[in-house]
Amino acid sequence: MKNAVGTTGLILNEPLLWKIGKKGRSGFSLPRRDIDLSPLDSALEGQGPDFPDLSEVDVVRHYTRLSTWNFGVDTGMYPLGSCTMKYNPKTNERQASLPGLAQAHPLLPPQLAQGTLKIMYDLERYLAEVTGLPAVTLQPAAGAQGELTGMLIFYAFHKRKHQKRSKILIPDTAHGTNPASAALCGYKSIPVNSNKEGILDPETVAGQMDEDTAGIMITNPNTLGLFEDNIRQVAAIVHAKGGLVYADGANMNAVMGIVNMADLGVDVLHLNLHKTFSTPHGGGGPGSGPVCVTREIEPFLPVPRVIRHEDQYRLSDDRPESIGKIHAFYGNFGIQIRAYAYILSMGADLKKASQFAVLSANYIKERLKGVYHLPYDKPCMHECVFTDKHQQQYKVTTLDIAKRLIDYGFHPPTIYFPLVVQGAIMVEPTETEPKENLDQLVDALISIAAEAAEKPERLRKAPVNPKVRRLDETTAARKPCLAG
Repeated sequence: MKNAVGTTGLILNEPLLWKIGKKGRSGFSLPRRDIDLSPLDSALEGQGPDFPDLSEVDVVRHYTRLSTWNFGVDTGMYPLGSCTMKYNPKTNERQASLPGLAQAHPLLPPQLAQGTLKIMYDLERYLAEVTGLPAVTLQPAAGAQGELTGMLIFYAFHKRKHQKRSKILIPDTAHGTNPASAALCGYKSIPVNSNKEGILDPETVAGQMDEDTAGIMITNPNTLGLFEDNIRQVAAIVHAKGGLVYADGANMNAVMGIVNMADLGVDVLHLNLHKTFSTPHGGGGPGSGPVCVTREIEPFLPVPRVIRHEDQYRLSDDRPESIGKIHAFYGNFGIQIRAYAYILSMGADLKKASQFAVLSANYIKERLKGVYHLPYDKPCMHECVFTDKHQQQYKVTTLDIAKRLIDYGFHPPTIYFPLVVQGAIMVEPTETEPKENLDQLVDALISIAAEAAEKPERLRKAPVNPKVRRLDETTAARKPCLAG
């Protein structure tokens, strides 16, 4: 590789803020008092927090340095498989920061909140059109909470039928949060093995589906980046036994405008607005994980629901079969605005975004499949999965490859997931990246594979360029320092 993205460059260091600070420094000036001082109540007196005394320039430089140490999708390519880290258009941020939206209080009466209510109402309609499932709630605050909402709906559905079911089928290619969401609702997770093609066999599902099973949680496309070709047959088997089909929509970026989830037999689907619909991941929150369902399932959706009556919008709690409220007010509204703006700006090109995402993943797969082991050599969807099998003879692991990629200026892809693939390297380029960037990533990975054969010790010491070198993750996990 001739030109690496990464460089050793200028790295700004700083000591701890307590060493920078000097007693008496201040970064702000209080306004002149127009009232007399009043002593605090004795119950409030005591030792205050140990904050350093810093000037304004100390504070500004500290946060500016931190920002230069950070890496995000605005910095460079972020090919995290199964996480869809796509670019967030700045027009979304502009709309979300409009004062009438950003400063709207959630307790405003309906007559003063018609604009915000209309946005939520319209966003539900757009998501229904994209997925093919007609009823939507925006309330869940993340994908995992969307899963939990789905499982609560499963429970309520079977309860209405006076059935107490205790099991959920979960394929080995599903997302790792699925079994946890099922367990929180009292279900026992029953693993379902995928076949040698990396997808579900209807016969396997039929052998495990019974009247004690509430349904199945399918990630489609699955975590191998493959479309579940047999999903209609699987859904028919589950429905024949009275179960429901839940689809984890975290990978929806591969099929927007292409696949109608209702036609596949899906009853409940969650979406990740902070993935597919290009809103910020937010460093762990806030996110948004709307749930889309069939008309039969609609009565169980969380309250309040946004309803429209004679061109007026309001929130309604009149849903006796609802699972209740699962988030304060109506979810993370600021994230919903960003997704709303993204959908309006993209329009029918949402389909094109998915097509480019799939094309990019297949391009990477074809260029690298002779360099890294490809466990499933077939057309993929939005992501492709390699392994370190070819590099193991040099005692180079997936972790070494990922760490070395940092030296080339790329955020590493997802590694060691999905668990069904040993030493997995999971790459999702998304539609964000042009071909030149894809080639640069591929060239870097080809160079790293050559290094593995010629100078494996270099990879085992990587990364060498960043401010922070390789951490002792094993000791950190076994002996965590929780003192702060």
